[in-house]
Amino acid sequence: MIQVGDKLPAATLFEYIEVEGNGCSLGPNAFDVQKEAAGKTVAIFGLPGAFTPTCSAQHAPGYIAQADAFKAAGVDEIWCVSVNDAFVMGAWGRELKAAGKVRFMADGSAEFAKATGLVLDLTAKGLGLRSGRYSMLVKDGVVTALNDEKGGGYAVSDADTLLKQIKG
Repeated sequence: MIQVGDKLPAATLFEYIEVEGNGCSLGPNAFDVQKEAAGKTVAIFGLPGAFTPTCSAQHAPGYIAQADAFKAAGVDEIWCVSVNDAFVMGAWGRELKAAGKVRFMADGSAEFAKATGLVLDLTAKGLGLRSGRYSMLVKDGVVTALNDEKGGGYAVSDADTLLKQIKG
């Protein structure tokens, strides 16, 4: 499993882009995780699924509400990562009014989740392999803080906890 001090693994995430520009076409665009994080400070939070109760009511909204505080603390971007397709992540981000605050990144085949070891197996509940619930701070591709819920609870991966860690 990924740990503080490790580099982000080689993986591809997808983001649904609604407005063409910055070299991105409309629709799902692929992003190399390592290249996208290079030279930036990124707050990443992972969660089991879009439109699910805790994820929609607490986890993602907390990061959206605190986006300005993260920017003020030196964070360049906030990524929400989940094992869903880019269309679902795009629709969820629109519903939560996350534009300009949080990037909703799809890990459709759980490539990133598997590569980091932050996986939650919900096969018994009919949901298959998902992202575990976590938050991390990444500086120039290196993990500097990691909060793993280890099983999908919601106690240490919230926006307030990561923001406190960033501010020291």
